[in-house]
Amino acid sequence: MVQRIIPIALIVLICSAAGAQTAPVFEGPVLITSAGQSGDAPIASVLFKRAEIGATFEKLATAKNLEGQKTLVLVLGASMKGLGAAGLDAAKELERISSLVADAKKKGISILCMHVGGEARRGDLTDQMVTTFLPAGKAAVVVKSGNKDGLFTKIAKEANVPLVEVEKTLDAVGPLKKFFNK
Repeated sequence: MVQRIIPIALIVLICSAAGAQTAPVFEGPVLITSAGQSGDAPIASVLFKRAEIGATFEKLATAKNLEGQKTLVLVLGASMKGLGAAGLDAAKELERISSLVADAKKKGISILCMHVGGEARRGDLTDQMVTTFLPAGKAAVVVKSGNKDGLFTKIAKEANVPLVEVEKTLDAVGPLKKFFNK
């Protein structure tokens, strides 16, 4: 009898410990914007639709777009072509996102960081966006191939930001549902 109880008690203890670290909970309304003007932000918008989470996508979000929002989603991924099309350079984009993050923090708006472009979307400017803005996140969802060098893991660990890696972009729907209790 005791031999049966000990393994069962151990399983209960392990399961309790594993569940002790609860996932951050985010709330709507949600504002999605690009940090780097890549084509990944519209993809993140589609992921939110698939997860049945209402979200507004604003390509060049500013403080006025934060009104009434409870979650800001920063899609980390830079594109020189996208920046040019938006009439921005890297410095202006960094300034825009820095201001947006500061305003979100002032207003108590939670920040979720996403990197859905994978390895193809990595580069010096994306890495600068990650290094600068990932620490502001309450959590991050990253396509695994974009984290081959462990940059996201390192920064998330240093900043105590829960990091969820997914194999494929579409797999981000599951963590989004969990984060938003869907």
